[in-house]
Amino acid sequence: MTKYKIAILAGDGIGPEIMKEGVKVLKVIEERNDVEFEMIEAPFGAGAWFSEGSSFPEATKRLVDEADAVVKGPIGLNHEESKKIPVDQQPERGALLPMRKRLNTYANFRPVYLPKSLGHFSPLKPEVIGDGIDMIMVRELVGGLYFGEKETGINESGKRYVREVLEYDEDQIKNILHQGFKLAQNRKKVLHNIHKSNVLKSSVLWNEVLDDVATEYPDVEVVHTLVDAAATALCLNPGQFDVMVMENMFGDILSDQGGGILGSLGLMPSACLGENGKAYYEPSHGSAPDIAGKNIANPYSMIGSMAMMLEYSFGMVEEARNVWDAMQSVFAAGYSTADLSKPGSGVNMISTDVFGDKVVEHLRANA
Repeated sequence: MTKYKIAILAGDGIGPEIMKEGVKVLKVIEERNDVEFEMIEAPFGAGAWFSEGSSFPEATKRLVDEADAVVKGPIGLNHEESKKIPVDQQPERGALLPMRKRLNTYANFRPVYLPKSLGHFSPLKPEVIGDGIDMIMVRELVGGLYFGEKETGINESGKRYVREVLEYDEDQIKNILHQGFKLAQNRKKVLHNIHKSNVLKSSVLWNEVLDDVATEYPDVEVVHTLVDAAATALCLNPGQFDVMVMENMFGDILSDQGGGILGSLGLMPSACLGENGKAYYEPSHGSAPDIAGKNIANPYSMIGSMAMMLEYSFGMVEEARNVWDAMQSVFAAGYSTADLSKPGSGVNMISTDVFGDKVVEHLRANA
């Protein structure tokens, strides 16, 4: 029997609710395969700061280091509660970015997927959605503006100022471009390179490195697109995209827009992959403190993130596909949760836990 240790970081807000449903699914996978998941929970995020005095406690760091994979829930609280935490310990700065750096999870994969049958979730017109939306955004995750040197103070004129540095070296750029090209090879052999080289020198270097890397993938067509043009095209003609590769901040913004064209970030799981098998998996959305505890958050993004873990970390490709099919079947049967659909939209409203139960039912029925 193969054994895997999984760090379970439920996070804040709706995190514990949707994590519970993901764990249900993993237990079904465990039951019908020669595999054992040792799932160990640990505090992480704003709640960890209040209970442990750190948003990324030392015990959690040790667990993350030892785990075969990490599953992370959304983190953060509302604005007023967040102000109670010192700025450098607030979850994104004090926990999320340090974990990315610690694991060197430089490649973020965010699938933007909506079949034609579920087009009613999207705010886009049916003629824009066409046969459905199916792309994957590849985002560099440990470089750029988010990780550069930061400085605040008072300048010589007595004015408050801030200075943040955007920095990449060619190895960082090569690493993420290879990930994008490899994905493109296995899909439609088209790679959209998202940049801003008409303004940013960082994008000029990015494109120079891409020209070097592209020689290793002669079967992949490269389409260069400015990031602002890409943002427009995602709304007007999303079907033109398949694999998109981009630097950190562009990826942060465009992948959230990807959730927007689907109708919700609740439909966007993600994988964050590093070297030597290190990886963590997380929903792309926030902790939604306004609906926490109401049992109405859809667990699709969390369960989908676990499906990505099954595929990328554990090589269980068929079971990953089964999980995706099970989730789609719940929607196809006319069910949804209140965070994704409004009353009167013609769907049967179910709770977070019932959605998870129905995914489990489908998996067991199709063993």
